[in-house]
Amino acid sequence: MSLPSTVEVAVVGGGPAGLAAAKESASAGCQTILLDASTAPGGQLSKQIHKFFGSRAQGAGVRGPDIATQLVSAAEDAGATICTDSCVQALYDSGRLEVLTGARRWPVAPEKMRLHSLRAERVILAPGAEENALAFSGWTQAGVMGAGAVQTMINVHRVLPGSRALMVGAGNVGLIVAYQLLQAGAHVAAVLDAAPKIGGYGVHSAKIQRLGVPILTSHTVQRAHGGDNGVRAATVTRVDEDWRPLPGTERHLEVDLICIAAGLRPNLQLAGMANCRMVFSNVLGGWIPSHTPHLATDQPRLFVAGDASGVEEATSAIEEGRLAGLSAARSLGRMTRELARVRCRQIHLRLAGLRAGPLGVEIRRAKHRLWRSHWLEADGLRAGHRRNSGVIDS
Repeated sequence: MSLPSTVEVAVVGGGPAGLAAAKESASAGCQTILLDASTAPGGQLSKQIHKFFGSRAQGAGVRGPDIATQLVSAAEDAGATICTDSCVQALYDSGRLEVLTGARRWPVAPEKMRLHSLRAERVILAPGAEENALAFSGWTQAGVMGAGAVQTMINVHRVLPGSRALMVGAGNVGLIVAYQLLQAGAHVAAVLDAAPKIGGYGVHSAKIQRLGVPILTSHTVQRAHGGDNGVRAATVTRVDEDWRPLPGTERHLEVDLICIAAGLRPNLQLAGMANCRMVFSNVLGGWIPSHTPHLATDQPRLFVAGDASGVEEATSAIEEGRLAGLSAARSLGRMTRELARVRCRQIHLRLAGLRAGPLGVEIRRAKHRLWRSHWLEADGLRAGHRRNSGVIDS
């Protein structure tokens, strides 16, 4: 695969945010290339076989892979070039990217791998998020895996990783993957969460409870039992308000799969390489690049979108991708200030609607704290103060 040496806009990541960003920047007339390390674009949407809900504009009633197909078609129709099997190895604050191609082909042929140097006038980072691990006795055994790995196996490769599963985490991801395990033919012994209440939407929890799956709040997994052949059982226990195990509350469950859905954290490697200022927000998933409401970081060429700017749902990622694409195009002079203002305001209104529920309110507040922190830091730098990372909530 041959990549250009220069481009106006480079989008890193082919998930919902990246695809939406590529479509918007290309629609504005920018020469746009999207780089994705996978063999096919779509990101997490490729695993989301359930129907989305919300408004029709947000893909209500459509399954994740179909939404991905629509986003890919829209980006390509707008003129964006989508390059899969293209892993960005390095990003410099000058806008130069080092891209490795040929590494995902099978069988792997080292002689066909190529390292390309690409310089972009603007870079939009949309690399998504990584799963959080959960350490407990026996957690490194075969049969203990993240929810994302389980989704990939059952929804993409059609492989059932276990016949009796324990789900650890009652957020949306844990509840949805538990239901998908049931659809795939597995028995789900229980869904656990150390928090005192379910973190995901009621529609998801009600669905698996109607099918007889118990949801045990204020519980965690204490030990995975097994050996060379993998997990055979798990010990779970109740925890107190400080999440400490309560002696005498242990229960033994015969399972051969322990699925961990302990949340996500933004993927920061490339933003860190580009020397972005980072801030910490527990609500948004941990450390994230500081950015403005228009998703511009403190690095002049660099924008961020989707889970890399704070972990949310796929619909929010799509809207943020659109916002980042428009902002990059505006910064290159490809649209008028007034048109950009109108389009961006429309997106912000849609994002406010997505963040209107009980969970969304906290996200919206965290975003406002992040924007205020970004502006204060910029004021401090203009005044000659030292650049620092910060904590906006913990």
